[in-house]
Amino acid sequence: MLSAMGSIHITNVRIVTPQGVVHGSLSAANGRITSVYTGEERADTIKGGMETIDGEGGWLLPGFVDVHVHGGFGGDFMDAEADAYDTVARFHALHGTTTMLATTVTAPKDAIERVLDAVARYRAQPCVGARLAGVHLEGPFISPRWPGAQNPAYIVPPRPDWVTDWNGRYPGLIQMLTLAPELPGATALISRLRDAGIVAACGHTDADFETITAAVEAGLSHAVHTFNAMRGLHHREPGTTGAVLTCDGLSAEIIADGHHAHPAAVKLLLRAKQPDQVLLITDAISAAGLGDGEYALGGLKVTVSEGVARLADGGNLAGSTLTMLGAFRNAMAFGGLSPVEASRLASENPAKLLGLHEELGSIAPGKAADLVLLSHGFEHVRTWVGGRAVHPQP
Repeated sequence: MLSAMGSIHITNVRIVTPQGVVHGSLSAANGRITSVYTGEERADTIKGGMETIDGEGGWLLPGFVDVHVHGGFGGDFMDAEADAYDTVARFHALHGTTTMLATTVTAPKDAIERVLDAVARYRAQPCVGARLAGVHLEGPFISPRWPGAQNPAYIVPPRPDWVTDWNGRYPGLIQMLTLAPELPGATALISRLRDAGIVAACGHTDADFETITAAVEAGLSHAVHTFNAMRGLHHREPGTTGAVLTCDGLSAEIIADGHHAHPAAVKLLLRAKQPDQVLLITDAISAAGLGDGEYALGGLKVTVSEGVARLADGGNLAGSTLTMLGAFRNAMAFGGLSPVEASRLASENPAKLLGLHEELGSIAPGKAADLVLLSHGFEHVRTWVGGRAVHPQP
């Protein structure tokens, strides 16, 4: 929900639009973009009362949309507390994110329900940072063979009755649900998710190629953190990964931190999928922004060393400390993408996945004034959420 904000006029910027880069300026009022100007504009185009910001030749992009993020700067969505959500929202807004899905982990049913209730209440309050577009349930209907950093003690078979109950109590709140399509009852749940307008995603799955393609027919439309926590690619059994790479009915996330996937794997995904089918995500945990140390994720101990989060036993990767700005820069470096192409992966494509592209994800008159200003060298300068500036300190 956009509230009325002050008017802004951002000048001397390279504006990233779906059509290309516009060298000029942008105006916004009441939380929405009003005009995009090319070149130098006369003073009479600036209305009285507008705050004018000199972009100093930097880049103005649509705010990033992160559909898979668990926390940041010490806050975790599983905390189910407004203060923690404020922390996460402020932290990621300071790295260019303007919209997020509060992402859960595999946990007891009552813990998941506390998150649903907390997010529903939080969304009714004014934004203090990145807005919450809803919830991404990552689990608990996943494969015990591919738990990743999810707590295997809480994995359960698909429960359509749970999802129906949750969706009834919190209509429209659940935006995405990650599950293993090979589990008994998963196909029926996938169809029910499709009918309810919830993105059905595969992840933490041991599904073979045929199971994934059949699930797509039932309504599966997305794959989380491609290459990670899924059956890998083999030339005689393409597995989950092969289906994700080749199936036009699936969009695909990537954690472009250089640890979850080699830069060459990022490039492979970009070559295999259509330009509108790849999404950048962070999969960030509470450790993001805090440096190395000991943390927790879903009740499991996590150690962060040199920015890489792993379960404390030295095993699986446990989410990331990535930000969307970092993912955006890495996408350009790993995949050779232009700022326009990387922006599509970080903003437009995730907005389309959530059905929010008429409102968010690109710069055009009438859309939300969710903007991020970067320097010439792609360093963060300022973020606006619905036309409201977020200052550079958490």
